[in-house]
Amino acid sequence: MSRALPKYNKRRVAIVGGAAALALTGAVVVNSALAGEPGKGGAADARTLAAGPGTITCPDVASRLPAVPASAKAEVDRNLALLRTQIDEANTRLVKTVGQGGPNFVQNAILGPLKDKRVSTIDRIAIAIGRQGTKPQGLDALAGCTLGAGGTGAGGAATQAPGGQGNAGNAGDNGNAGNTGVGTITCPDVASRLPAVPASAKAEVDRNLALLRTQIDEANTRLVKTVGQGGPNFVQNAILGPLKDKRVSTIDRIAIAIGRQGTKPQGLDALAACTLNR
Repeated sequence: MSRALPKYNKRRVAIVGGAAALALTGAVVVNSALAGEPGKGGAADARTLAAGPGTITCPDVASRLPAVPASAKAEVDRNLALLRTQIDEANTRLVKTVGQGGPNFVQNAILGPLKDKRVSTIDRIAIAIGRQGTKPQGLDALAGCTLGAGGTGAGGAATQAPGGQGNAGNAGDNGNAGNTGVGTITCPDVASRLPAVPASAKAEVDRNLALLRTQIDEANTRLVKTVGQGGPNFVQNAILGPLKDKRVSTIDRIAIAIGRQGTKPQGLDALAACTLNR
């Protein structure tokens, strides 16, 4: 008996150890399956969409331009340089915001605002050429940019629930949504700050004043639709920031229109920024 007992214990240890290994193997298989397959929902089923920023690329504008009149060359060159700067700034922001926002963060907070800036800059190029020649058409189609390999619309460690709905999140915000309430976006009034508008510029000025109102309405609509999304800077990055960029461009067009037949008003850009009143 004294010699049989160790053998029995050895067999028992072997059996128990084997069962434990089998259980561990099963757990690994189950966990691996859950990691690779969508589940029923919930935080445990969230999957990381992207861990790196990628690179923003945009269509080349210079190669699509007609002959540039000598009198417009300096302005065109300046705006072509600005297009390059805008892309560089967007790529820099892309790197600095890895891990921020929900699955649409890059589109809402970087690619969208970049497109708005490019539309305005490309428009200035077309206007400059058109003053002494034929204004090129269709250049706005070159305004949209894309995020190349290495990232997705998530712009970093964003997550998406298996059902396809994005889980709003932001690294370091402890899950606190930025757009926690609706509120209302308000902007400084531009019309009351304008000088006398020449009759020849009135139609264009009125059209852009109406556009300013439309931009505010669209921003307020988006504010309602995105309650609960994003991190603590979501409203600023995805709504107020892009709205300011649009207003800068629109206000600039108003000032240019007035300046063609009179004195171009200065300092109107100070009216571009808007605020969220809760």
